[in-house]
Parts: sequence; structure tokens; C-alpha cells
Amino acid sequence: MNEPNTTTDLRETVRRRYAAAAVKVAEGSSTCCGPEPVEDDDNFGSTLYAADDRAALPAEAVAASLGCGNPTAVADLRAGEVVLDLGSGGGIDVLLSARRVGPTGKAYGLDMTDEMLALALANAAKAGATNVEFLKGTIEAIPLPASTVDVVISNCVINLSTDKAAVFAETYRVLKPGGRFGVSDVVADDTLTTDERAERGDYVGCIAGALSFAEYRAGLEAAGFTDIDITPTHAVADGMHSAIVRAAKPTTATRTDTLTTPAADDACCGVTACCTPAEQATDPATTVSEAKSTAGCACQS
Repeated sequence: MNEPNTTTDLRETVRRRYAAAAVKVAEGSSTCCGPEPVEDDDNFGSTLYAADDRAALPAEAVAASLGCGNPTAVADLRAGEVVLDLGSGGGIDVLLSARRVGPTGKAYGLDMTDEMLALALANAAKAGATNVEFLKGTIEAIPLPASTVDVVISNCVINLSTDKAAVFAETYRVLKPGGRFGVSDVVADDTLTTDERAERGDYVGCIAGALSFAEYRAGLEAAGFTDIDITPTHAVADGMHSAIVRAAKPTTATRTDTLTTPAADDACCGVTACCTPAEQATDPATTVSEAKSTAGCACQS
């Protein structure tokens, strides 16, 4: 595969792949046999979740799983907490999180792919989940206000970003002081060069974009995180590992939460401060609901 030359090209390549996966699952759900998993590698997909978790969710959410781990099993989610899943796909981790935080908590899912957002919304409806919300956007510009999230999770998605520093900074921004970062991701041995990582797989397969252990730690530290722990769980290629990555935002953070321009202040879905009490239509001649409907916003609430 020829690697994309620009961030835009790479993002579009990723979007197409995940859009196709969502369409495959949606089409499969209308057949007599139900949806087939889009990932059948033992190192990726729904087989990494406990059977009880899989059985409790819509088949389409399970089939759409493309991750390299189960972040909800290691994030130590608690009742009443607010959770954000970066790159939420078909919603499997959002729905599992929603069950763990309970009716007094909330689980957000963030994804840039319309087809995956539609699938996730359908899965949430089938699961009867009322404490979930799916947002359209990128993980480099999270459409939530600063200091509003207790836990950020992600499942083999940060790999896919070409600006991981922005992802870490945005994650730090939206976390409350004392908030937690608990993700599954692919991490490379420190001895592997960028070219050697590329030889082991493409960006969309979560291999070539992997940071090394040292790079991952340095990126989190630069964003302000502490208590960083990176634990490999299983090999996904020679010198490449699925890993559990944990970190924390200090309870007395001295850094500002504006390391990047807060996405909630930017235009999203035709409104400013999307999905916050301060949201307003960018066009004063329209209402917020009309602006979101026109933009096809996934959070039309």
C-alpha cells in the first residue's frame, strides 16, 4: 500500500476504511445470519472482550469492533462518572462504559465517520442506553469544554492520528483535575525506526502510525500527564505490541487547559460551543436545531 502523503489524505483513507466497515456491519444485520465481524484477527476485534460483555450488547456493536484491546476493562470506571471514548466506531466501548457509570453518569463517543456514527446511534437505541451521546469530530479537536470529563478511553485509534501531540493536549484539556487516561493502543519497541514500523503494516491497520514506548511516554509528559504506565499485553507484529496505557491529570494542575484552542469554541455542526449550554447557531437567522439538522450533526439534542 502506498502511504498517504498528507494528513488530509491519511484521514480520508482512515475514514473510508471505517465507513466501509460500518456499511458491512449494517448490511450484514439485515441478513438471516446477522452481521459478521469486520475484524477476524485474534489480535484485534471483539474476541478481546469477555463473552458476558459481548452477549449484553447488540450484535452490530460487537461486529464493528476493530480495536486491539478492551479499555473499559482497565479504566476503573465508577458510577456517576463522565467518560469519553476517542474514535468510538460502532459504540461497543461507549455502551460498555455507559453500563459501568450507570444512570447518574454519562458516556460520550467521538468519531469522524458518518457511517460509524449512524451505526453507533442505532446500537445505542437497540441497547436502550439513555446515558450516551455521540459527537462528530476529530480526536485532535475534541468538541467538549475543558475540565468536563472524568475518564478518557480509546481502543487502537490514537495510532491513526498524524498529530498525536494534539490528541494528548486535547485529552488533557477536557479532563477534570484528577481525571484519568486509560487506552488500548499499539506501541512499538524503542529499537524500531519509523521505516521499520511502516514495514510491519499500514496506517489504517494501526501499525505504521504507532509510537514507541519512549515516544508515547514523552508525548503524555509533554501534555502534562503524570503517573504514566505503559504495559504491553500481546504482540501484534514483530516488535509491535498491543498495550494498556494509563496516565492521570494532576489534581492540582498548574498547566493551563488551553494547550490547543478549545474545540467547543469553534464552529461544529453549524453551531458554536456545540453540545454545551452555550451553543448558538453560527447563522443568526437559524435555530440551533435547524443548524444541526442541516449539517447532519450526530448530536442533534
